[in-house]
Amino acid sequence: MFSNQISNNTSAVVDTLKKAGQNNSDPSWIMHHVLDGKSISFEPFGTLYLPQMHLFGIDISITKHVFFIFVVALILIILALVSAKSYRKSLIPKGFANLFEIIIIFVRDEIVAPSIGKGYQIFLPYMLTLFFFILLSNLFGLIPYAASVTGNIAVTAALAGISFIATQFAGIKQHGVIKYFKNLVPSGMPGWILIIIIPLEVLGLFTKPFALCIRLFANMIAGHIVIFSLLGLIFIMHTIYVAPVSVGFALFIELLELLVALIQAYIFTMLTALFIGMSMHSEH
Repeated sequence: MFSNQISNNTSAVVDTLKKAGQNNSDPSWIMHHVLDGKSISFEPFGTLYLPQMHLFGIDISITKHVFFIFVVALILIILALVSAKSYRKSLIPKGFANLFEIIIIFVRDEIVAPSIGKGYQIFLPYMLTLFFFILLSNLFGLIPYAASVTGNIAVTAALAGISFIATQFAGIKQHGVIKYFKNLVPSGMPGWILIIIIPLEVLGLFTKPFALCIRLFANMIAGHIVIFSLLGLIFIMHTIYVAPVSVGFALFIELLELLVALIQAYIFTMLTALFIGMSMHSEH
């Protein structure tokens, strides 16, 4: 009886490994892990199914990426409140508040102020929020069972859209509606060439946020696909001997993603500040 039980357990393990190998030989399993979904998988511990809601026929369900957007936002609020509480006790920051201040000063003095120039103060809160949100979202994607919301093109498009609105607001506030759009066209140009220049300048208004959207999305989702592809080699090749190489390279890419997470937050914030500065100081 005991030997039969061992035999049954062994067969169950073999069948499980065989099934895993079959599932992971299909490249679509990679996309299942990097794309949005209606549940959060905690294999082998279970699955959390998120609430599904509809309002007037519109699907407003909480998806995996929406859930982690809320998580990131909540963490940022808590971090800001903790830092603010530290400053109420002493003007000299200590511990985490000191680190928070270093990052804030870096964003202010090395990104926002040089890129926007005079009048940057009004956009500093938005720039700080943008930087911390993208950075924390990127880092969350490296945590097991979490998701990188910046690997969702809808999220990066929303961030780029807000930056586009901020850019147009800055230019119109600085110059007025008529002068702002007039400044898009270089002065002293022949009238016949304006037929080409005007459409190009208008198109340029939209290509800038489009580049922001695609750059962040592509960089974040590419890293995750590479990591899952390397780990998937173990199942695709049906051998455990490839595991040291596969896991080793995946770990290297994971460490590289830490650097990419910081760089992408920096680039998105810097380019947004640069676009705002260009709209405010078009004469330069």
